Amino acid sequence: MDTITKEDHEIVSRVLNGEKRLFEQLIRRHNASMYRIGMSILNNETDVEDVMQTAYVNAYEHLKGFEHRAAFGTWLKRILLNECFMQLKRRKRTVGDEALLASQAAAKESPVNRVINKEFRDMLENTLLTVPEKYRVVFVLREMEDLSTEETAELLDLSVSNVKTRLSRAKVMLQEKISSYYKNDTVFPLHLSNCDRIVYQVMKRLGIPG
Repeated sequence: MDTITKEDHEIVSRVLNGEKRLFEQLIRRHNASMYRIGMSILNNETDVEDVMQTAYVNAYEHLKGFEHRAAFGTWLKRILLNECFMQLKRRKRTVGDEALLASQAAAKESPVNRVINKEFRDMLENTLLTVPEKYRVVFVLREMEDLSTEETAELLDLSVSNVKTRLSRAKVMLQEKISSYYKNDTVFPLHLSNCDRIVYQVMKRLGIPG
């Protein structure tokens, strides 16, 4: 068991034993990773923050059902992915294809993108968003979040061979010239103010005083 997983499990045990305020530590430990994954699927800051909050609330409410055989981060990401895919379905039910494309284009002008000040970051994010979602999410989980092929397959309910195929296709789409940039926390960055807002909203929804 790696150090991060061990520390997560210790915090989970303490939360379950009554130290509810410590749940904030779990949120902050996983916020940046959760945000990157959410942005890679939804490409909308507001939607991503909403699904992250819901995922954390769901995780807290079902914390007793967490089995320590798995990494807490993997379990949490599975909850987030389910929320993201449900959000995509809601979008498709409420807007037409043209409206959806317009919404995605508008999202590129979100506050997150406006503060980006390095050219390669813009190029990488925009290139990532041209990759179809089913390939993009595999790429983010494997190459940016460093999940194993098996973990990614389990999270997305895919076969190992399917994960490998989708990752290969995603890399081809992203092109050789930017492949050296993608392992970087500056892609889909979560700023401190966003992190604090998510923590505050989750703890408020859970009724845990500060």
